[in-house]
Amino acid sequence: MLLLIFLSSGLFLGWSLGANDAANIFGSAVGSKMIHFRKAAIIASIFVVLGAVFQGRGTADTLSSLGAVDALAGGFTVSLCAALTVFWMTRYAIPVSTSQAIVGAIIGWSMFAGLPTNYTVLTKIVSTWISGPILGMIFAAGLFLLLRWFLRRTKIHVIKLDSYIRISLIVVGAFGAYSLGANNIANVMGVFINTAPDIILNFGFFSLDGVQLLFLLGGLAIALGIFTYSERVMHTVGNGILSLSPEAAIVVVLSQALVLFIFSSSALSGFIMSVGLPAIPLVPVSSTQVVVGSVVGIGLVKGAREIKSKALGEIAAGWVVTPLAAGFLTYIALFFVQNVFKLPVFSGTISKPALQLNTGATPSGFATEINMILPAILAMSALAIIILIFLIFRQQKLRFKTENELLQQQNNYYQAQKTLSGMEVTAVHLENSLLNQKLETKRREYINIALNISSQREFLQSVAAKVEEIKEIEDRNHQQELLNELSLVVKQKMNFSNETEELYAKIELIHKDFRQKLTVSFPALTEQEKRLAVLLRLNFSSKEIASLMGISPKSAEIARYRLRKKLNLKQGESLTQFIHNL
Repeated sequence: MLLLIFLSSGLFLGWSLGANDAANIFGSAVGSKMIHFRKAAIIASIFVVLGAVFQGRGTADTLSSLGAVDALAGGFTVSLCAALTVFWMTRYAIPVSTSQAIVGAIIGWSMFAGLPTNYTVLTKIVSTWISGPILGMIFAAGLFLLLRWFLRRTKIHVIKLDSYIRISLIVVGAFGAYSLGANNIANVMGVFINTAPDIILNFGFFSLDGVQLLFLLGGLAIALGIFTYSERVMHTVGNGILSLSPEAAIVVVLSQALVLFIFSSSALSGFIMSVGLPAIPLVPVSSTQVVVGSVVGIGLVKGAREIKSKALGEIAAGWVVTPLAAGFLTYIALFFVQNVFKLPVFSGTISKPALQLNTGATPSGFATEINMILPAILAMSALAIIILIFLIFRQQKLRFKTENELLQQQNNYYQAQKTLSGMEVTAVHLENSLLNQKLETKRREYINIALNISSQREFLQSVAAKVEEIKEIEDRNHQQELLNELSLVVKQKMNFSNETEELYAKIELIHKDFRQKLTVSFPALTEQEKRLAVLLRLNFSSKEIASLMGISPKSAEIARYRLRKKLNLKQGESLTQFIHNL
């Protein structure tokens, strides 16, 4: 019971880590609306526990060597102060580094105990605060360029692409959660390793020792934090630095997972050493720093203007404040624990608790073994089946819903486009038909008027000829009689001038804009010259113009020449072309 009480601060820290750092796994996916928060929380919880239990020892050993907290009360205080620091910054939706908080708290404990800090280990850890974001930036930039090139080459259909993206976000999110648990469980339970009980739970196909049991408890605490308090920070990380597309979200999560996995994999470090290269330090890496570096890497590829520098500056400030605040708070808290509550916080004053979980004798130096094979198999099988069925059902339901929505949207869009195109074609045909009708009506009208005027002109010519004949008659009475008859006929035909004016009025009404341009551009033009320009615009010949205006063809040519002069046309320029272009 005493052990569980002291572990409560570590569990609180695990809860804070889950509340904050789960955003680094699924924040981009949730922020881009590709995965619902609850589904993300379930996947993250399962895999963060697996990573913590089966691959968390390497980083935990490194962190414990930074400052060997050898008293339960000391470990309790260190974890509690780190957790309070993380919780305080998380409450304000600021993504904060749990790694920095626990490192600052351990250094605060070392200073209080008067013990030297392992600066070699500290240097390794602090170096990752720089190398982690840089690696995340490099991975993200390279993967984003590669993914963008792949999508351009393949040209995947939008429905299939949406399904692939969702599946990819789940897969890389699971990998990211596993890497987070493997790397950051040291932040939660690393200070309790030196006080872990000597115990082994045997499940047949695998077993858990005392340290792994601590990691299991810490992983469950992280899972609880994911479910209860991580949604706000997910949206902050997903949209606060740079608005991410679903494709970019995949790259961010994968880049972060790769960096965390590199710094937590004992197998990878051993392989690197086997080929003669320096070993990769197994140290807890700030997942927050890595994911921010990844987001910045994508921002640089897309254009630095898209990076929201204000949010980035606030997060960077949190990185500086976190270890200082955690160290200071730990130092003060240790003073109260030791002097007020009279609990030893250092110097090995509390030995590892001996948990007697069976009645058999346990040889000295060996851990207690408990057979949990059958219950564990049944429980884990049932849980796995339930989770699998739930995830498959939800995924299929979501996929069918998404496909139906997209198909319906595409169909609606197609129908709308088809209807709009049909309306546009009908409108164009109707407009063209009306325009052709108007043009044909006007053309016939102009032709009739011109023919009428020509007829009138011929009539007058015949009258003139008749007058010449009458002049040759010597009989005055007969001559006067013929003149009276001719006068009567002329009077009946004298209305052609009205028709001419009517023609000009109609022409000028249609070409009103053209006459206005002439008046503004060439104010010196007479009314007769403006009418001549209008007739030329209608492609009337000189002969037709002469007949319509009641002048000789030669006079019409002279009128054209004078119009050219007033229009300031150079030699070789076409008068008709100039008028058409005006």
